[in-house]
Amino acid sequence: MANPRALKFVCLVVCAMVMAASTAKAAISCNQVVSALTPCISYVVSNGALTQQCCQAIKGLNSAAQTTPDRQGVCTCLKNTASQFAYNSRNVALAAGLPGQMWCQASLQD
Repeated sequence: MANPRALKFVCLVVCAMVMAASTAKAAISCNQVVSALTPCISYVVSNGALTQQCCQAIKGLNSAAQTTPDRQGVCTCLKNTASQFAYNSRNVALAAGLPGQMWCQASLQD
C-alpha cells in the first residue's frame, strides 16, 4: 500500500500545476487521481528514481483532465488528500518539479 505521507507530496506537486478549487463536478474521480499518482510516491518521499510509470501517470492525468472543471476537480482532490498528512519543504519541492522532469513534461495548467 502507498505511503500516505508520500501521496500528499505528490498531490501538492500536481496541485501547484492546477487551478484553484471549484464547485463544478469533474469527470475524473478523486480515487482515480490518487490511484494514478501512486507510482510517483517513492520519488517524492525518498528521492527515489523517477520512473517511466510515474511520468506516464502525470501525462495520463493531464490527458484525462482536459476542461477547467476537470482540472479544478483534480486540484481539489489533491488539496483535500494532501491536507490529511504531514510533509516537509523537500518533499514539496520534489513534487512541484515532477511534471517538468525530463521525459515527464506535462502542463496541468489551464
